Amino acid sequence: MVRKQRKQLSQTQTIALGFLFIILTGTVLLMLPISSRSGEVTPFLDALFTAVSASCVTGLVVVDTYTHWTLFGQAVILLMIQIGGLGFMTIGILFSILLRRKISLRERGLMQESVNTLEIGGIIKLARKIIKGTFLIEGIGAVVLAVRFGLEMGPWKGIYYGIFHSISAFCNAGFDLMGYQEEYVSLVNYAGDIVVNVTIILLIVIGGIGFIVWDDVTRHGLKFKKYMLHTKIVLTATAVLIVTGAFLFWILERDNILAGRGTLEQLLCCLFASVTARTAGFNTVDIAGLTDAGKFLNVVLMFIGGNPGSTAGGIKTTTIVVLIMYIWSNMKHTYGCNLFGRRLENESIVKASAVFCTNLFLATAAVLFISAVQVLPVADVLTEVFSAIGTVGMSTGITRELTVPSRIAIMMLMYCGRIGSLSFALSFTQKKKTAPVQQPVERINIG
Repeated sequence: MVRKQRKQLSQTQTIALGFLFIILTGTVLLMLPISSRSGEVTPFLDALFTAVSASCVTGLVVVDTYTHWTLFGQAVILLMIQIGGLGFMTIGILFSILLRRKISLRERGLMQESVNTLEIGGIIKLARKIIKGTFLIEGIGAVVLAVRFGLEMGPWKGIYYGIFHSISAFCNAGFDLMGYQEEYVSLVNYAGDIVVNVTIILLIVIGGIGFIVWDDVTRHGLKFKKYMLHTKIVLTATAVLIVTGAFLFWILERDNILAGRGTLEQLLCCLFASVTARTAGFNTVDIAGLTDAGKFLNVVLMFIGGNPGSTAGGIKTTTIVVLIMYIWSNMKHTYGCNLFGRRLENESIVKASAVFCTNLFLATAAVLFISAVQVLPVADVLTEVFSAIGTVGMSTGITRELTVPSRIAIMMLMYCGRIGSLSFALSFTQKKKTAPVQQPVERINIG
């Protein structure tokens, strides 16, 4: 009976339930006395919030990761970050490969859905490449950060901090252990550190670029013309967003949060802010100290997010590019939506519109809900909500002030943001019903 019900579950429902299982398991482990420095049981809601944030690679926290959690608790969080970043199906495929177990067609389909690939063919080969590439990149990042942190913390602590922050950055999670300097300080004390900034930025970008893009780039090298249309859009959009975001951040904050800093430090702060706002959650400047315009820029970048099939969140770069190109083609009265010598299929445009609207409606509803149950600055609530649904993790500091209803709303947004808000909605109505008789068509005025 159980097996029959499992077969009836759609791929989206299976992935959604898989993440839920990881979250609940992590919650139980974090509630154990061994997980907290006080030796006491962590309240259920605090443990659940942390588990959701770690599994959904967000980074919003209600307790400081260093001062509250023991080494065991931090290890649990790190494991959830790794599983959440790669996707539990990727981890499952890894164990199947190690155990030399035959991988079924259903598991291949789940893997395809999990990493958002275009084809099911070669999915196991792609899984191997993802696993090897992940450990290689995280390993290199860990070594560089371990050397840097080791200079001020000692070798063993430096190695641990290097590993933790490398995985957290690559998986775009935003969890940090800098609470030994000051609670919730993130990487503010490293704002002018070239090694830390460049390493974290590269880890975030590579992790958020997308596994499909990895595969395409490794097969074709630097030959841009041979890349798939998806890869061309992702690489171009990523570069434009990083540069544009950094420039706008400098324009908006040069007389505020950037005032009094050297040229190099300003450059690093702008680049870091532009990259991390789209998915990662680390910060080298005080988010609460930003101007309202700076906070709104963060909201826009968080809403866009990273790229499909990656460790990043948001509506994704491809979604915003498709919508912009569709609007542009309508303004020019041209047939079809053309980009890089190719025409986008109508299904992509419809899905992009659905993803955009679903995320925007959810975020708007959450802002109204939280503002109704608590008296908080709207700019801070906007930052918190879009940070959650974009699985970013940036906060002005109001996370710890949220009441139970508000925390539940934020957790729901993080969960929906990780598995995909549209996918989450479709998981309840996966089977399409075709009406035997269709209603007559009538035109209406739009706009």
